[in-house]
Amino acid sequence: MIRMLLRVLGDEYARPVRRTVVLMTAAAVAEGLACALLVPVLRALFGDDPGGALPWLAAFGAAVAGYGVLRYLADLSGFRAGTTLLRGVYHRLGDHLARLPVGWYTGDRVGEVSGLAGRGVLQAMGVIAHLLAPFLTACATPLTIVAVMLAFDWRLGLAAAIAVPVVAAVQVRAGRASAAADAERAARDHEATGWVIEYLGAQPVLRAGGRGTERFRALDEALRGIRRASRRSLVSALPGVVGLALTVQAAFTAVLALGAYLVLGGDIGAAELLAVLVLAARCADPLLSLADLGGQLRAARAELERLDTVLRTEPLPEPAEPVRPRRHDLEFASVEFGYGGRTVIDGLSLSVPEGRRLAVVGPSGAGKSTLLHLVARFHDVQGGSVRLGGVDVRSVPTEVLMERIAVVFQDVHLFSGTIEENVRLGRPGATAAEVRAAAAAARLDEVVERLPRGWETEVGEGGALLSGGERQRVSIARALLKDAPVVLLDEVTSALDPVGEAAVHEGIERLSAGRTVVMVAHRLRTVRGADHIVFLDGGRIVEEGDHEGLLRRGGRYADFWRASTSGVPSGGGG
Repeated sequence: MIRMLLRVLGDEYARPVRRTVVLMTAAAVAEGLACALLVPVLRALFGDDPGGALPWLAAFGAAVAGYGVLRYLADLSGFRAGTTLLRGVYHRLGDHLARLPVGWYTGDRVGEVSGLAGRGVLQAMGVIAHLLAPFLTACATPLTIVAVMLAFDWRLGLAAAIAVPVVAAVQVRAGRASAAADAERAARDHEATGWVIEYLGAQPVLRAGGRGTERFRALDEALRGIRRASRRSLVSALPGVVGLALTVQAAFTAVLALGAYLVLGGDIGAAELLAVLVLAARCADPLLSLADLGGQLRAARAELERLDTVLRTEPLPEPAEPVRPRRHDLEFASVEFGYGGRTVIDGLSLSVPEGRRLAVVGPSGAGKSTLLHLVARFHDVQGGSVRLGGVDVRSVPTEVLMERIAVVFQDVHLFSGTIEENVRLGRPGATAAEVRAAAAAARLDEVVERLPRGWETEVGEGGALLSGGERQRVSIARALLKDAPVVLLDEVTSALDPVGEAAVHEGIERLSAGRTVVMVAHRLRTVRGADHIVFLDGGRIVEEGDHEGLLRRGGRYADFWRASTSGVPSGGGG
């Protein structure tokens, strides 16, 4: 488990972990040796010269003090290493999640990552601080005492030593019996977390339909699944707990019976037997704790394995020989892409000259939004290439590519903070004047002026305290401040009221001026202003041309146009 922990964290954390393991092992051995000094102490106390016990009592006191110092240092090292590892794994996990392709974030992974980043990481990293010391004590202290018993009387020591592999076998068997049930319970837990997130997100819809107080069937079923899995986990662990207790008690009884036999035969004295029984009893306590510790360690190991699986997921590769594009035209060359066994883009070829605007329209699921994602390299193409300035985007370093591209999505996500902080994300080093100029161009200044706290207004989690149109203006201001030469627009006005749409459209016009633009849209004024229009369906270009020419052709685009002008929905994102 320690090896997996170091693999998850990296070699830079190996030294504090190994130092902690050494200190904890030394403390456990010191505890066993301190207990071993009870043999000469009791032998002297119950012998002919009780005063001879004083030197042994002094040695026992010194051993206990040494054990106390080692235990303090080991626990302190464990807590320090635990906090260091916790900080390190959060940083590594966060950096890795930021590099994974957007396509990796499927719906079922939201609950998994949420649980892993919260309780899962704490549970896995808590091993060093809370579980390692008692586990090493349960292993090293009894082994030390058994070694002392072998040195004192090989027969009693051998009887105690025989119990060691039996206890280990029972513990391993119990762990294997519980592993499947524990895995099922963890899977149910992650599933329920995902349903809780969906249930909370669905509150506006449920309440709008007058069903806000209704039970959520999928969530209820997931919670019932957790209860059933938890019951099975407890039942599967019960034989191991009982078996371990019976094995330890049987070993203690065997040592007691053998010791009584040796006393009656005159081989050892009663004082020696009493000391051996004290040592055997001291062995029993940590061994009995193995059942509980084993369950906690299995749970922590399961979280470590899930964390290791996420961290082993390959991010999009960085180019071995990076190239910086000098132009900002776009080209899709025989692009193929799909997921889930479905082809989304099928052999598409298309070019967008620098400084021109391309509008992509088509029915829902046609692959429109996927085109934008491929330009921004949220995914890598599976065939063909996407080129920026004649350079395959896979050959452009991620930071350079992101510097050249500004993206405005339909569903704008703002971070908790003020309006100004969210705008500054476009270019953190911008001056106040540049921020204000970008806001004015996006007509965000109108929003700021009517808010009581102005630029210091908190937007709430995800921008929940602003309207959809206000969030879009923040997003456009952010893109304007970034001043990237390539702009990707994804249905940015589809859900806005006419007033909000007019303001956002004006911001889009200013954002698009002089830049290479690819827009996914179905609002008329946005499409009509494009230099070139392609109608996409099934991942292929069905029609392309300018607005007037496509209308005269009377094909799919003309049908789309008529449906839009008549107010009939013509298809959403794709």
